Amino acid sequence: MIDSPVHTLFKQLIDFDKSISQPLYIQVSQQIINAIQRRYLTKGTMLPGTRVLGQLLKIHRNTAVAIYEELAAQGWVEILPNKGTFVLDPEQKKSKIKATSQKINQAYVYATTAGFPFQKSFHLASTDQLTNAKFTINDGKPDLRLHPVHQFTRWYSAAMKRKTLIKKWNRPNEFSYSLFQTQLSNYLNATRGFHIRPNNLISTRSTEMSLYIVSQLLIKQNDIVLVGHLSNYASNMIFQQAGATIKTIPVDKNGLDLEYIKKHFVKRSIRCVYICAHRDYPTVVTLSAERRLELLQLAATYEFAIIEDDYDYDFQFDGSAMLPMASADGNGMVIYLGKLGQSLFPSYQTGFVVAPENLISEAKNYLQLLDKQGDLIQEQMLSELISEGEIYRLMKKNIVIYKQRRDCLCDLFTQYFTEIAQWRIPSGGLAIWIEFHPKISLVKLAEEAEKNDLFLPKTILYQDKNTCAIRFGFGHLNEEEITSVIKKLKSAYHKVPIL
Repeated sequence: MIDSPVHTLFKQLIDFDKSISQPLYIQVSQQIINAIQRRYLTKGTMLPGTRVLGQLLKIHRNTAVAIYEELAAQGWVEILPNKGTFVLDPEQKKSKIKATSQKINQAYVYATTAGFPFQKSFHLASTDQLTNAKFTINDGKPDLRLHPVHQFTRWYSAAMKRKTLIKKWNRPNEFSYSLFQTQLSNYLNATRGFHIRPNNLISTRSTEMSLYIVSQLLIKQNDIVLVGHLSNYASNMIFQQAGATIKTIPVDKNGLDLEYIKKHFVKRSIRCVYICAHRDYPTVVTLSAERRLELLQLAATYEFAIIEDDYDYDFQFDGSAMLPMASADGNGMVIYLGKLGQSLFPSYQTGFVVAPENLISEAKNYLQLLDKQGDLIQEQMLSELISEGEIYRLMKKNIVIYKQRRDCLCDLFTQYFTEIAQWRIPSGGLAIWIEFHPKISLVKLAEEAEKNDLFLPKTILYQDKNTCAIRFGFGHLNEEEITSVIKKLKSAYHKVPIL
């Protein structure tokens, strides 16, 4: 008996894998849907009966019944009792489900390259690296294991049930500042010495989004942006994408060298200075009080903006944190970037920008384009956590843990690296700047370390004619893990020749 065209098509078309988690009837029904979408099966075509389908595909008849019931439920076929199963008009369907099979002349292979020209960006090339190593060093990120999962489940659930939440969704254009904006400005006033109101700030998804918006407002093509000598690679990418020309400034034990600026630049030649005054990235050096005041005066005289990125203000272990430069800015020269909730899981963290009201007003226009909806549930929950003091209590609790990890790391550095490296114990933050003397190839060190199950990403390695250092993030590791990591690093070091 000769197979019908539909039978032949099914044999060519349908391919499934019983080893994957997706149910077999879903795999087959998706491929039949794709055949209907591509007009291989046209309106009115009668499909094989369930017994025949089972024989064709070598599946149980109950699975064949489930396939047709799934197709009928989605409106792709019509099952007529005692008559058969018939294809409906695909033009009535708007949704399209892509089949997993790649048969019938590779019809399901999506194009790998665009058929049209588009603008590529060299500055936004990914810095991500893949590894199978058990241990990884980063540039100073918190430990997500310290996030209070069970408490946040309750808080998040409670926030979703607030009746005010529905009102905010239904009336997004109501002219009033949200509870979150009010609570955030009050929190910053209390913790960072500000005297701001809600109209002096916007909240964003991240510090990177904050900086991107600010760069769009400030920077035109070829504007000069000054950064520290080694600087933050992520912020540099954003500035360069905005068209800036980046100039580096020396950094010494007191922070950014302002005399260098006075010597090499003139009034109105600089668009902005990007600085991490609290802890320089990556060297963790604090900008001295004298230089902070001098930089504020220099900005007013030279007419440039200061972008103050306070990426780890909350992690202060010894003494009190120096207040932000922005808290002493009476001339409106500083744009302050920060992050709230660094002791929380990333999805609960939020970035923010503090600046004069007229700049914030323009920044809101950009934010409307990038993230008009925002995250009202997150804002509702963070408002309550600020009001109830939970943010502050969690931060203080975690600081004790991070301080112990810092001290553990420094003790191990003393034990294993005293004669070959130098470092300073930072008063806060989740990273230590360690410099090797004599110099070695950090690339080769990373290669040897990865052989020993320790991954050192290229973004934490700093090597040039005068520098051979690592920004060693420790916050994500407990003390037992830190001990293992240091032993592995020392073992790798012994296999790398001195330059």
